Amino acid sequence: MKKAIVYSTTTGNTEAMAHAIADGAISSGADVIFASADKASAGEVLSADLIILGSPAMGDEELEDSMESFFSSISNCLSGKKVALFGSFDWGDGQWLRSWTDRVVSVGGTVVNGNGLAAHLTPDEQALAECSQLGRTAV
Repeated sequence: MKKAIVYSTTTGNTEAMAHAIADGAISSGADVIFASADKASAGEVLSADLIILGSPAMGDEELEDSMESFFSSISNCLSGKKVALFGSFDWGDGQWLRSWTDRVVSVGGTVVNGNGLAAHLTPDEQALAECSQLGRTAV
C-alpha cells in the first residue's frame, strides 16, 4: 500500500505529528511519500492509495496557506480517494478539521479518520502514539 503524507507547519507541531504518522506507516510496510505542502508533487500524492494531510489551525481556524494552496490544487481529483486529516491548534475547538473534512467529502473523497486527528499545541506522548497508530492502521 502506498501512503502519501503531506503537511504544513509553522511552529513544528504539525511536522512532529507528520513524522510520527510516517514512522507508523513505514512500520506497517507501506510505501511512503513524505513531503511538506510547499514541495509535494500533486501527481505523486494522487497516485497513493491513502492521502494523509496535515495542517495547523491558522487565524479563524483555517488551513495554513501552503496547505490551502496544495489542497486546492488536488481537491478536484479527490473523488473516490481515501483521505486522513490531522493537525495542531492553539485555540478554538477543531472547527478547521471539521470544515476540511466537509470539503473532502463535498468533492467525493472519503475521510477515513472521522473528523481528523488533532493535537493541542505541542503533541504529547499520547498524541504522537495516536499519530503513529494512524500511520500504521489507516487504509
